[in-house]
Amino acid sequence: MSVGDMSDRSITPSPAAPKDDERLRRVGRVSRLLNRPELGAVSGLALVFVFFAFAAGSSGMFAADGVMNWLTVSAQLGILAIGASLLMIAGEFDLSIGSMIGFAGMMIAIPAVFFGVPIWLCLIFAFAGALLVGFINGYIVIRTGLPSFIVSLAFLFILRGLTLALSILFSNRTIVGGLREKAAGDWLAPVFGGRIGLGFFQKLAEWKIIGAYPDGSPVVPGLPMVVVWWVVLALIGGWVLTRTRVGNWIFASGGDAKAARNVGVPVNGVKIGLFMVTAFCATVYAACQVMEFGSAAADRGLLKEFEAIIAAVIGGSLLTGGYGSVIGACFGALIFGVVQQGIFFAGWNSDWFRVFLGVMLLIAVVFNNYIRRKVTGER
Repeated sequence: MSVGDMSDRSITPSPAAPKDDERLRRVGRVSRLLNRPELGAVSGLALVFVFFAFAAGSSGMFAADGVMNWLTVSAQLGILAIGASLLMIAGEFDLSIGSMIGFAGMMIAIPAVFFGVPIWLCLIFAFAGALLVGFINGYIVIRTGLPSFIVSLAFLFILRGLTLALSILFSNRTIVGGLREKAAGDWLAPVFGGRIGLGFFQKLAEWKIIGAYPDGSPVVPGLPMVVVWWVVLALIGGWVLTRTRVGNWIFASGGDAKAARNVGVPVNGVKIGLFMVTAFCATVYAACQVMEFGSAAADRGLLKEFEAIIAAVIGGSLLTGGYGSVIGACFGALIFGVVQQGIFFAGWNSDWFRVFLGVMLLIAVVFNNYIRRKVTGER
């Protein structure tokens, strides 16, 4: 739900209200559709699909393994974008989530490799540590009144420096490996590094719906857990934002924090909680990568904080807070994944991806600014 939804809800006549109540303004379906924050991302995704259908349609981009390729890339960014969009709707930023990815990876790898701690306990330790960092991040923002941009920028460097220093201290390298053997047989590791639906994809290969290797095994052995996490977090985030009281608190905190406090909204708690949510999402991303590659690296997550914010903006979240959508952020991440892998499938220079990022950010900000002025009645 967005401010647009909230306004729609407030102006829609209740069954008990008179149908001709002059105080109520009727809004057409087209107007309500145009006010949806996801509109720009959905339109952009359709254009991107059409474009790459012509540019790279014969390269295997839309075959089963190609689809899984760009879907996995989208899921990785989408997990971050969900947390980023919720925090942006509440009127704050967290620039430290990219550094949190590398730091959380080290919190999993170092205890497991150098102290023999079981992987499941390392994962719990990493999530607990990330939530604590998110709490401190949010608490400083609330208590000092400093812009979250400044506070989280400081944490960006603190976490990145700690990650690099700890990696060098224990391994004398920037990569800590050897986790694949440690994760073998662990009960919690498959939740982040495994695949589901193995039998289903085998059947799809036997029915020749998807491709198969000469030995009969499917080209796509299963659905990666990072995609599952993306879908689960999107459903939970979307439900909380649009169907619960907490969702209304998030919109109110980002729209007008002072007014929200006056009506009893726990603005401070909401914002601190969302800083913890962004740290949680970054740790999910880190855990999936550590389990997939069997290692943690100090440079993991570099610049991901900006990509997550861009995906949220493309998905309709306003930089000024109070408006946005979790589902829109997921569409924004999907655009990233399709374009990033589409450029690869089309055989173009990958440098064009950065050009695309800049252009998309500019278009999204202009479009969102237009929507904001329309929703707030400035035009």
